[in-house]
Amino acid sequence: MTGLELEALSVQNGAAPPLVSLTARIAPAEVLTIMGASGSGKSVLLAALTGTLPPGFHAGGRIVLNGVDVTRLPTRSRRIGLLFQDDVLFPHLSVGGNLGFGLPARVPDRAARIDAALTEAGLPGFADRDPATLSGGQRARVALLRTLLADPQALLLDEPFSRLDADLRVQIRGLVLDRARARGLPVILVTHDPEDARAAGGRVLSPMGQPIDV
Repeated sequence: MTGLELEALSVQNGAAPPLVSLTARIAPAEVLTIMGASGSGKSVLLAALTGTLPPGFHAGGRIVLNGVDVTRLPTRSRRIGLLFQDDVLFPHLSVGGNLGFGLPARVPDRAARIDAALTEAGLPGFADRDPATLSGGQRARVALLRTLLADPQALLLDEPFSRLDADLRVQIRGLVLDRARARGLPVILVTHDPEDARAAGGRVLSPMGQPIDV
């Protein structure tokens, strides 16, 4: 495990000046925070890392994950997990069905793994629950579990705490960062909130690679 390396990674929209220009190495269990105002390039940075840039945008440079160049790989093959600002649970699936979506199809003992993950996250017996019946904190936990069950090698956080109230924000933020560090995942946290950056610790950069003091 060597972490996530961004080698002169840049993103442009057509011939416009770059929105992203970043060289950084995020070690296993390290969190790099990217801060900036709306429209500063935070979202397109994550899209470049996951291979989901919208039409008209193009990326340059290299993305290397644990020694493997994933720059040209399709999204699913990159093994980069992403937690969104919205929890994006599938409403037509149960909690267990949502978690099963993150598991590879041929994993044995799928039900047992889902039950174990729910129990570890303080949600025992929730596999058959409808996502619509969950609280905000429970939905956030299920979204995290679904991402981790897919066994990513790096984790991207797209302001996943911004919709939570203050107390729940602290709780879920701690859970997410603790789980990521326990698994040795390199993490990129995108936020506009200095408190998130301070809680994550480590370096804070703009999408253009400029250090930010929080």
